[in-house]
Amino acid sequence: MQRYFIQLSYDGTAYHGWQIQPNGVSVQEVVEKALSVVARNTVSLTGAGRTDAGVHASFYIAHFDTDNLSLDNEKIIHNLNCLLPPDIAIQNIFKVPPDAHARFGAVSRTYKYYLNKTKDPFTRQYAAKESRIPDLKRMNEAANKLFDYEDYTSFSRLGTDVKTNNCAIYLAEWAEEGNRYVFTIKADRFLRNMVRAIVGTLLDVGFGKIDIDDFCKIIEARDRCAAGASVPAKGLFLADIGYPDNLSRGFII
Repeated sequence: MQRYFIQLSYDGTAYHGWQIQPNGVSVQEVVEKALSVVARNTVSLTGAGRTDAGVHASFYIAHFDTDNLSLDNEKIIHNLNCLLPPDIAIQNIFKVPPDAHARFGAVSRTYKYYLNKTKDPFTRQYAAKESRIPDLKRMNEAANKLFDYEDYTSFSRLGTDVKTNNCAIYLAEWAEEGNRYVFTIKADRFLRNMVRAIVGTLLDVGFGKIDIDDFCKIIEARDRCAAGASVPAKGLFLADIGYPDNLSRGFII
């Protein structure tokens, strides 16, 4: 069997996340059905990770195995995009070694969270609205404290089935871009709901509800109830997934 990486992007508004769910339509389910039609065989996708309901991905990678695919990229991608709904797009498909893995082969993930300063009818599905003015300097000072820790239980959804809540965060910063605030965070892995909980807690710092010492105590508590509320899913994008060079050469950036 030949293994392939497939690069795609999606608007998560209408979906119950990436992974197939018993109670709603997922991105994985929709792409698998289209891919199975093009390959003329049942195809199962393994994604780089989960995204929650309503979360978007401007860059996503999955892998699949099949011997029933003639790799005329332009034709395959065209056919898939014709079959898929407007909110999912395929950018590329390419062969990878048989042991390449979309999830376990990834070395980093990068998320971005968008906050509009004012009401914007054109980005309302892709950014939360925040008319108050947060203190970005203080929020970045608090974000820098994330690097001092590795256990982020306080920002994890309760009841998740994972072996460890430890992560290595490589980047965490706020920036002001025109009419919006953007939070970018990069790590080797993320816990369920982690980014949205971190953003909500950092906003508590930015609005003066808690100070930076409080933010550190929240992390040290290892208690989700100690952290701030999760921000809306619609502002969150999976923006990049890092792989070793031998696996990333086929990506379209």
